[in-house]
Amino acid sequence: MELLEWDASAYDSLDLPHTRWGRDALERLSPRGDEAVLEIGCGSGRDTERLLDALPHGSVAAVDGSTQMLAQLRARLGDGDGRLRALHRDLRQPFELSGPFDAVMSVATLHWLPDHRHVFAELARVVRPGGRVVIECGGHGNIASFLRVLRAVHGDDGSRFWNFAGVQDTRARLHAAGFEQISVRLAPDEARLEDQAQLEAFVATVMLAAALRELPSDERAGFVTAVCDRLPEPAIDFVRLQIEAVRGPGLVPIGS
Repeated sequence: MELLEWDASAYDSLDLPHTRWGRDALERLSPRGDEAVLEIGCGSGRDTERLLDALPHGSVAAVDGSTQMLAQLRARLGDGDGRLRALHRDLRQPFELSGPFDAVMSVATLHWLPDHRHVFAELARVVRPGGRVVIECGGHGNIASFLRVLRAVHGDDGSRFWNFAGVQDTRARLHAAGFEQISVRLAPDEARLEDQAQLEAFVATVMLAAALRELPSDERAGFVTAVCDRLPEPAIDFVRLQIEAVRGPGLVPIGS
């Protein structure tokens, strides 16, 4: 499947729950301020901006698979006074990053990637021993009601686009990759939208971004409306998978 190319300007115009998730992830990461941090799935740079503010003597390598998102990030932040690298990568492939990094942060990205074993193995290759990883993404049970509505409207719930992992599988994959001090939990976190118009914009830009590209352009707006009309209220039933782990002393990271 081709990389998903996001509508970055539409995405950036929305009041997304991702903003809150990013703040929470950064708080859990709690950097000292001088680390080299890898951000996986940086999007338009909202969380990157907060990361840079929290790293006055550090740096960020911000990675995303969308050229539009990276262009939005560069317009927002430039090169971060020389402390920011914005890198285009297909995270389903080897990351091709120079390290080692002191920490990793990722918000609302991992559930778009089909092979979490691959992601964790690649992170273990570029994070120094003792380096921290903080990840937030959709987990088991995420958007279950939305998927039922999507199936009723379309006959296909689009689940092939997402990978909503559970706690035990995620723990096992992190451990196999060489991580220790692993904490994984699921947290229900419903997002409520103000009205139908905001709901449709959110669904079109975020929830159905992958599915809509398979439809003719003149059918997309009607499809979004049909899905939103079937939802009982303007809300999305998110369940977040929250991960913290520490890189163990096994593999020697790249660049060491």
